[in-house]
Amino acid sequence: MALVSETTTRMKGGLDLGGTKVQAVVTDGADVVLGQARRETPRRGGPEAVMLVLADAMRAALDDAGVEAMGLAGIGIGAPGAIDADSGTVLHVPNIDGWDDPYPLGPALAEELGRPVRIGNDVNVAVEAERRFGAGRDFESFLGVFWGTGVGGGIVIDGRHLVGRGSAGEIGHVCSKPGGRRCNCGLDGCVEAYAGRGALEERARELARERKTVLFELMEKRGRDRLTSGVWLRALQARDRVAEELIQRAVQALGVGIGSAVTLLDVEAVVIGGGLGERLGPEWLARIEAAGNEHTFFRTPPTYRLAELGDLGGAIGASLLE
Repeated sequence: MALVSETTTRMKGGLDLGGTKVQAVVTDGADVVLGQARRETPRRGGPEAVMLVLADAMRAALDDAGVEAMGLAGIGIGAPGAIDADSGTVLHVPNIDGWDDPYPLGPALAEELGRPVRIGNDVNVAVEAERRFGAGRDFESFLGVFWGTGVGGGIVIDGRHLVGRGSAGEIGHVCSKPGGRRCNCGLDGCVEAYAGRGALEERARELARERKTVLFELMEKRGRDRLTSGVWLRALQARDRVAEELIQRAVQALGVGIGSAVTLLDVEAVVIGGGLGERLGPEWLARIEAAGNEHTFFRTPPTYRLAELGDLGGAIGASLLE
């Protein structure tokens, strides 16, 4: 393992905590990834189990980079749900079982790894990475929409990331259907209640009692215990009717939320990322664009692009936290 020198103090660690996976990177302090590692998000054990997996992923990324933890200037975490950045506390994560109460994730991980830790919202940090280094770098304004286990968003206006009081951009909890399906946030008819991967799986299990679908056969063949983005893609490629119906409904919900946000903000571009957004690719990006344009007031709609930093975007963005 390499010795720590003055030059390594610019290096940073980044962790992206998702509903299904943890991604860790070691960067040069910008967008160059020196080491990386991935782990599955634990299904049991609550926030402490998650913290230990985050620590393990960070150590593996350090090993991949050939440096020690003391070589990092700091570590950032992009965490889902509501956070208190000042205290490093994650207040509630609806998409991770057992995380119902506030947990001091930042201080706990700092004690485990011996480096300072900062916390940010997972989608906000991913949007910041796309703003600096990815699909948003050519625009002064854009809406970032990250479609995965949940649906999150971020807003860049006049070249600046808009955070509001801390939660600006939560497009997943914009109402797409008044009185519609109950979202895990407690509201009815949210975009996420129709488009989030967790909600999609719940609905697929309901439909599978009455209709034929290959979704769960593919899940088992791939050794998964949930419907990952890859499973959904393969089901769509097999022309599975249940998968097609649910993903198309998800696209329509996304279109309502995105089109309404575009009308309100008049952004130049929409950047689509997240596990489902990136895995389904250009064909479904075009469908999201068409659905969004149905709900956009302007005759000249924004440009739609896929996020460019892929699975590492959230972790790179987390490493930028100061």
